[in-house]
Amino acid sequence: MASVLRAEEPAWLVAELLVPTLERIDREQGRVRLAVTGGSAVAPLGRIRRALAGGIWGRLQLTWIDERCVPFADPESNRGAAYRAGHLDPQDPPGAELALYLDGETPEAAAERVAAALAAGFQGRLDALLLGLGEDGHIASLFPGRPFLRPGAPLAFAVLDSPKPPPRRITLSLAALATAAHAVLLATGEGKRGALERLAHGDPELPGSALEGLVVVSDLRLDVR
Repeated sequence: MASVLRAEEPAWLVAELLVPTLERIDREQGRVRLAVTGGSAVAPLGRIRRALAGGIWGRLQLTWIDERCVPFADPESNRGAAYRAGHLDPQDPPGAELALYLDGETPEAAAERVAAALAAGFQGRLDALLLGLGEDGHIASLFPGRPFLRPGAPLAFAVLDSPKPPPRRITLSLAALATAAHAVLLATGEGKRGALERLAHGDPELPGSALEGLVVVSDLRLDVR
């Protein structure tokens, strides 16, 4: 089951958890591979970037966890929104950044490109995850009630009929996420309470329950007895 930490400033705590982890991995491996989500859960990324500036950030390999198949300039773009909010800065790039969707791609072509890039540039593995959680309990674009535990699943695939709009998305698979030894999930707000309590109790219907060692950070007091 996931461990749950409550914080008055959960985004700050997520950064405090991930920064030393990323520093340690970089010392041990000479590089670090971080996968990040979009939406409100991407808020710690700016703190992480500034904390690692001048060294590790310039070596860090960054990939997105999921993306909507919309142009970078569209408000729905996870990657575009992160740049517009200042969490990422084109003048201070990571060592490498893997965009899951490029303007004009078909979802199928994007998924094929991403899976190949993860296999080659990331050696098919991740080191750490920064995740978010939907009110229905989804992580990435892996939704409860859908077959998220798929034997032989590729590292990334296209979702053409997402139950949450927009329908066309690219997502890393649960198999890809499970390669990371460290996973932190940020979820705030009363609307997430039901999903968080299910996740904290290890509900097998939720994709996040399949991630070993998941740490959940929230501003909510949860009943996890």
